[in-house]
Amino acid sequence: MIVVTGATGGLGGATVEHLLERVPADRIGVSVRDATKARHLADRGVRVRQASYADPAALRKSFAGAEQVLLVSGNDPSADLVALHRNTIEAAVAAGAERIVYTSQHGVAPGNPYPPSEFHLATEAMLAESPADWTALRNAAYGPLEQVLGPWRETGQIVQPADGPVPYVDRDEIAEATAIVLADRPSFDGAVDLTAPRAVTFDDVAGIASELTGRTISRVVPGDEQWVADQIARGVPEQMARLLLTFYEASRAGYFAETSPLLTQLLDREPAGVRARLEEGVTV
Repeated sequence: MIVVTGATGGLGGATVEHLLERVPADRIGVSVRDATKARHLADRGVRVRQASYADPAALRKSFAGAEQVLLVSGNDPSADLVALHRNTIEAAVAAGAERIVYTSQHGVAPGNPYPPSEFHLATEAMLAESPADWTALRNAAYGPLEQVLGPWRETGQIVQPADGPVPYVDRDEIAEATAIVLADRPSFDGAVDLTAPRAVTFDDVAGIASELTGRTISRVVPGDEQWVADQIARGVPEQMARLLLTFYEASRAGYFAETSPLLTQLLDREPAGVRARLEEGVTV
């Protein structure tokens, strides 16, 4: 059995949908904080059990019979995610899981100024020390592209801090690749990168957007503090704005510049790049 955590979230839920295309429903289980939100999966034959990363006993029960566990990384910046991930890894091992697949982050490395890098590295270290086989999928950034770029269609401007190259990916394609890793069990262990074939900057994106629309889409680079102040004025909490700023700082330093062919190989096609994703919503 394959047990997926976080199956009512965006990545976990999409991964389950892709798994259902590859393996029988009775070979899939989900471990969720609120079982009522997974009723649509239970109705399709998926085993649903309730547990949170903070409840080791419930986790062990939810992982019973699992050959593989997908540990979808937590995203609460106020939580002790290392401790919560430790609970989950230990519960998977106690339940007899042979392999743990973890959704890590592209570009994790000591010194990366983007704070999530730290707990991803710590989780990967715990996986390496566990008796189970493990794979850490270091996923490139897949946030909603239009949300990241802002209202460029209306303003004709992409206004973001100075950045560096990032091989942005589509979340659904990451979910599809994750399902393939779980269902087909390809022979790689440890940490692997899932990225687009090309890393782009916002200058590149502005050029692509200009080509697609036939308009001049300009790239505007405010100072870091001005950008943070603008975000706060729009209602973004300061803590979140400063966290997002560290992502751009990390990209400037080249932490996200490296690309990998693995996502292309797993999907057996070229992943949707920035151009394809912008094309979906372009109106001339």
